[in-house]
Amino acid sequence: MKKVGILFGKEDTFPWAFIDRVNELGKGKVVAEAVKIDKVQQGVHYGYDVIFDRISQDVPFYRAYLKNAALMGTTVINNPFWWSADEKFFNNCLMTQMGIPVPKTVLLPSKERPDDTTEQSFRNLDIMDWDYIFNYIGFPAYMKPFSGGGWKSVYRVTDAQDLWDKLDETGQLVMMLQEEIKFTDYYRVYCLGQKYVRIMPYAPENPHHLRYATQPRTTGEDYDKLMEKITDLTIRMNQALGYDFNTVEFALRNGVPYAIDFCNPAPDADINSVGEENFEWVVEHAAKLAIEKALENKAGFSGNVSWGDFIKNAVKENNSTKSTSKKNLKSSPTKTLATSVKRKIKRKPGNSGL
Repeated sequence: MKKVGILFGKEDTFPWAFIDRVNELGKGKVVAEAVKIDKVQQGVHYGYDVIFDRISQDVPFYRAYLKNAALMGTTVINNPFWWSADEKFFNNCLMTQMGIPVPKTVLLPSKERPDDTTEQSFRNLDIMDWDYIFNYIGFPAYMKPFSGGGWKSVYRVTDAQDLWDKLDETGQLVMMLQEEIKFTDYYRVYCLGQKYVRIMPYAPENPHHLRYATQPRTTGEDYDKLMEKITDLTIRMNQALGYDFNTVEFALRNGVPYAIDFCNPAPDADINSVGEENFEWVVEHAAKLAIEKALENKAGFSGNVSWGDFIKNAVKENNSTKSTSKKNLKSSPTKTLATSVKRKIKRKPGNSGL
């Protein structure tokens, strides 16, 4: 029997529905429960084949627990090691390398210095080229934490003075400034297992409980092409990042879907906000994914967590380079190498060495 756990906080509708669905679909071969933690000893496996993580972004104790679990062979969704390293500004940088449309974005230093730093800590930081930044991004624009979520500390700024005023409220947060995409259509997209995709019309300007209560504004053949494009982009992005449970937001401008937000590895799944149909889809597919991962789980194997193509390709290229270097070294006989070195050393009078 395989065991699935879900780690969660205040949310109440998704976790219990997920547990019930896994137990229904698992047919006794895979069972699910709320994760129970009464101790965390290093290097000990606590019995879960799969853990769905919905809360460790807010609870460092849980994040450490999950890393230990992953090391001991648990499949953690999402990968706690990558989640600890990932942030929104990097994601934007990666998407530009992949040729995926994203808003123009720049990184801003924090308004206040971090604790235990002085002016000397920032001797490499020159005076910011604000004229270039403002001309590049334009106004109005959005200012948001380079690493964060839940629409916390997100500001719309209309001009330079507005930016200065709102920057005063950000304290030690490192922010990024992003161009405003004036969209004609907007979608939020669930992606599970880097293959299950659910595209949902979304209205970010509405109150939270009404953001999913909207309809697509694109119609006909254009709508069909757009859905195909968004599906392809969503899968590519999540394969690159390695997330198995994520949402991506797209804003449509001049027929082009711009990826706005795609670092949501504990996305909203509450029935009261996403609606019954979307809720049913995410519960069903999250349960399917959990069962698939549980059955695939290799006991004691620390490689059960998902890594994105970005990391896997980097490791592959690095190993390939090392392998080539070793071959080149082996192809050069030691005797020849030593002889070459000796010839470059000039003897001095009275030198009895080389």
